Amino acid sequence: MSSRHNQSDVHKFFLLGFQVLHSSRIILFISFLVVYISTIYGNLLIIVLVSTTRHLHSPMYFFLSHLSFCDILLCSTVVPNFLWVTLHNVTGCLIQFHIFSFSSRSECILFPVMSYDRYVAICKPLHYQTIMNVRVCLGLVLYAWIFGLGLMSIVTLLLSLLDFCYSGDIDHFFCDYAPLIQLSCSDTTVVQLVGIALGTPHLLIETMFIISTYVCIFLAIHRISSTTGKQKAFSTCSSHLAVVCICYGILMAIYIFSAGDLSVTVTKILSLMYTVVTPLLNPIIYSLRNQDITRTMKRYWTKWRKML
Repeated sequence: MSSRHNQSDVHKFFLLGFQVLHSSRIILFISFLVVYISTIYGNLLIIVLVSTTRHLHSPMYFFLSHLSFCDILLCSTVVPNFLWVTLHNVTGCLIQFHIFSFSSRSECILFPVMSYDRYVAICKPLHYQTIMNVRVCLGLVLYAWIFGLGLMSIVTLLLSLLDFCYSGDIDHFFCDYAPLIQLSCSDTTVVQLVGIALGTPHLLIETMFIISTYVCIFLAIHRISSTTGKQKAFSTCSSHLAVVCICYGILMAIYIFSAGDLSVTVTKILSLMYTVVTPLLNPIIYSLRNQDITRTMKRYWTKWRKML
């Protein structure tokens, strides 16, 4: 009998999370519970405002509401389980990985979709309503969700076929791709090649597409003669650009530059920023930088105070 079969197969994974003292775990638990509630509230607020306010029924806010839903799904996949792990260290892994990776992949597709929307709005304003019609918007959103689901279903299926026959301890706070690969005692060559083939080209294409659209946007803004016109045009895309830079910067640091170069703790902190901090920042950035949403929030707040 081979040494591989002498090892007991792992059927339950244990997330180690952040190794801290019990008293610090309580503080960590309370802090991230507050962050999670704030994240859900902020993103739900954007979805409700967009769906119930007539003047926000435009492609930009339609895509923004789907981005908020992605953030809710991503955060809700990781944070509740992270809170449980903080106290108990137990999880079910592949389901969490699938939902997390699917929502993250769909979010990454929505970013170039939103950059294309801003490109059409600023560079082709007279044709905006014709190009970004309801059918096109629905098609782009369906593509983001279906393609993200299909792509990550392949990776999850290949991971489910692996044998996990080591300790079952994952030195992370959620089930990510790299820790699962490291835990397997099967030949993971095919899974890793498929992961690279499916992930890297799309990430590069999306990044180059966003860069090219914003080059065109900045050139169009530069050609605007009035300072007020330039500021107004830039304000419509500055929030999206800020969110894209944050998300893509963290993702690249985690999945491209962290191949053995970053410590486990640094990798956990970067992952924490992407799965917890970024979904919290997104609605804040869009709310503070967007006058339409700010005015709508103030109007609803005024109505609510009068009702009281």
